[in-house]
Amino acid sequence: MTGTFRRLSGEQAGMNGKKFRKWRKERKLSQKKVAEMLGLKPRMIQYYEKGERDGKSVQIPKSVRLACYAIDAGVADYDGEDAKKA
Repeated sequence: MTGTFRRLSGEQAGMNGKKFRKWRKERKLSQKKVAEMLGLKPRMIQYYEKGERDGKSVQIPKSVRLACYAIDAGVADYDGEDAKKA
């Protein structure tokens, strides 16, 4: 089974905090910039990277994982019809 199929079928476990931080660092993005790009508060990026908030586990939502994929694909925004390239 290919990686693409696993991603689309939901069989892949997803991105954990360590992978999320690595993704951000490899793109030379600050937490503030990633938060801006994803429409989140910088504090949420910190929680995602740490993997916890107030001692409770924090999972990175599928919508955020997909948005990271879209950023990698060069999509800066989507209006429902046409993707705006970064």
